[in-house]
Amino acid sequence: MELIDLLDEQTRARVLTGFDEARERPVTLRANTLKSSIGEVCTVLEASGFTYRRVPWYADALVLDDVRERDIWDLDIYRDGHVYLQSLSSMLPPQLMGPRPGTDVLDMCAAPGGKTAQIAALTGNAAHLTACEMSSPRADKLVHNLEKLGAANVNVMRTDARRLDEFFSFDQILLDAPCTGTGTLRAGDERAEKRMTRQLLAKVVKSQRALLDRALTILKPDGTLVYSTCSILAEENDEQVRGALKRHRDCEVVPILFEKPSSDAQDGPRPIVLDQATHGPCALPVLPHSNALPGTLTIAPSRLFEGFYVAVIRKKPRR
Repeated sequence: MELIDLLDEQTRARVLTGFDEARERPVTLRANTLKSSIGEVCTVLEASGFTYRRVPWYADALVLDDVRERDIWDLDIYRDGHVYLQSLSSMLPPQLMGPRPGTDVLDMCAAPGGKTAQIAALTGNAAHLTACEMSSPRADKLVHNLEKLGAANVNVMRTDARRLDEFFSFDQILLDAPCTGTGTLRAGDERAEKRMTRQLLAKVVKSQRALLDRALTILKPDGTLVYSTCSILAEENDEQVRGALKRHRDCEVVPILFEKPSSDAQDGPRPIVLDQATHGPCALPVLPHSNALPGTLTIAPSRLFEGFYVAVIRKKPRR
């Protein structure tokens, strides 16, 4: 595993264990509250003979053991867009964004549309959403999924988000950036391993930098950007964010915490608190490393989770 060799020995050992566990990863899904409720979805699953677990840190998420995805495909709630098959890790960026009704929201790399639809659901279709996708076939898939899931008020732009004009400005931006995908590996997947080369890393790092610069340029003052990847490499994650903060001195990290601070008196932006995320069987498997950027979140691959990275960045208000 060429790129995994970039990790330190302790981190590499944990990651490789996670890749092995991932071979038995259960089905996870999100109840689409634009068309149904978590209670209604649970009732249908029970009636169909499926057992499930709730996810304490995300009310609309479910884990289904001993089930294949194709078993879910046969259900009306899947065909009619009442549920969306989605990894637990990928539910984090929209949740951490906390999208607000009435705001202008951009999803920069939106296909296949799961996170865009999740943002729409979190606002009850009350945000003004723009979703960019440069690949025409992927844009078609994006439009299909948004229609199936009932996501409204979404302007789909078939364009490279790096070329968005400064005429545009947004209150909240999601940049789920193209990446090596090192967090998604499963042990024994030799084809995926072969794709993950240093050449690919160099290519995506260049793209990530350009996307971050464009995002922070068109972000409104006092707006927030959520940057995420399904990679566990610092070159795509903490190092990218550090570099962006140096180039954009008017921006800062919004800390992601797992419990409320003991005091409200603090400098900097108000932290985002992920309640109930560190206990129980659905606890986030945080991947610490020595050069981590404080306040950001790296998820280790595991049986339940894909390896993932999330950082929230705020542009300071004008004085």
